[in-house]
Amino acid sequence: MSDTSKTENAEKTAKTAGVVEGQTTVAPADDPTAAPVVVVDPRLLIREEGFKGYWTEFKRKVRGGELGQLPVVVGLIVIWTIFQLKNDLFLSADNLSSISYFLSATGMLAIGLVFVLLLGEIDLSVGSVSGLASTIFAVFVVTHGMNEWLALVLAILTGVGIGVLHGWFFAKIGVPAFVVTLAGFLGWNGLMLWLLGDSGTINIPDDSGPVHILGQGSFFMDQAIIGAYLLAGLGVASMLVGSLMEQRRRKAANVPFRPTSEILLRVGLLAVASFAAAAVLNNAAGVSNSLVIFLAALVIVDFVLRRTTFGRKVFAVGGGIEAARRAGINVAAIRISVFAIAGGFAAIGGMFFAGQTASATLNAGGGNTLMLAIAAAVIGGTSLFGGRGTVWSALLGMLVIQSIQTGLDLLNMNTSIQYMITGGVLLGAVVIDSVSRKSQKAAGRG
Repeated sequence: MSDTSKTENAEKTAKTAGVVEGQTTVAPADDPTAAPVVVVDPRLLIREEGFKGYWTEFKRKVRGGELGQLPVVVGLIVIWTIFQLKNDLFLSADNLSSISYFLSATGMLAIGLVFVLLLGEIDLSVGSVSGLASTIFAVFVVTHGMNEWLALVLAILTGVGIGVLHGWFFAKIGVPAFVVTLAGFLGWNGLMLWLLGDSGTINIPDDSGPVHILGQGSFFMDQAIIGAYLLAGLGVASMLVGSLMEQRRRKAANVPFRPTSEILLRVGLLAVASFAAAAVLNNAAGVSNSLVIFLAALVIVDFVLRRTTFGRKVFAVGGGIEAARRAGINVAAIRISVFAIAGGFAAIGGMFFAGQTASATLNAGGGNTLMLAIAAAVIGGTSLFGGRGTVWSALLGMLVIQSIQTGLDLLNMNTSIQYMITGGVLLGAVVIDSVSRKSQKAAGRG
């Protein structure tokens, strides 16, 4: 087939798909004076083949190590299946409601850690910062009688300020993040113990605004059925509108876009999952405020990472510091801001813990909280090597961890078993990530 015939066929394929975007005009290398050849974006050809094209592309990504969240989704299905076979109460409405409620506190810490991991760094202080933030809130409200909402703002700003301090030592002085945050882990935990005093606990009134909202109270429990389905409908509608707007922008820019049929399929799948989750939660206690706030935080942070210049800079710095510098990115500012975000989310997570117990205690942010938060981000699919991940990994990872904890509790398993299984899952996630990176490099995409 001649070059002219190939060009005509490529143009015909694009027009048949109803789009003319994704075309690149190039001159043949062997004859610069010849007529330019129109090269069609391969994604158009994949979509033109329908289901077969998508299946071919899926297999190519798997072979190339581009697994995304596939391993954790498969793992979650396996975990739920095993526990349901062992105890038929596992997938009951009450148990699933419990999982959704308790995952949000540690999940908030995991959101902040996703930012740090995207840089290829680690923050070991988030557990201590979360405990310190809840303690500062309790001291301000209970001891000094400060307005609850002002105390909440100050507690969160404390977490942000601590993150800025850590980031400054790391980005400006050059102290390794591991050492800086390890010092923070010890130092901020000591400050928390000092503020709590000999009693080691400060009880917070149940009717305290932030504590009540983040604890057992819920805007959606009194009208659970209406609230849950409204939330599900809002999420589905937001995705539909956002996807159509993105399609319109990409059409106007003459770049590949998702066809309407694919958008409707994605939105339909989300609708099924959302309304099914709403129905399950309605059969229990309804939708907790903590879950709603956690999901809202995921949506906002996902937008920041994927749709803003700041988010692209975070990925760029995580992908290669020298390349980011040559591109004109202020690497130090990005590093400091990322640790500030991690500190802020740690403080918010601390307030979630305070809401669950209506107190600030010695155990706040202690124990295995830090390890579970890191494990959630990594198990969910965020790479320890930097430059690859998504905030939704915080949700997926926490679903895995909380499911394991709840399932083993139903089976009356010892805590030691929980730690061993969670550690094994974490190791498996890192192994998959490492193998995936090697596969991508072998395929020329690393």
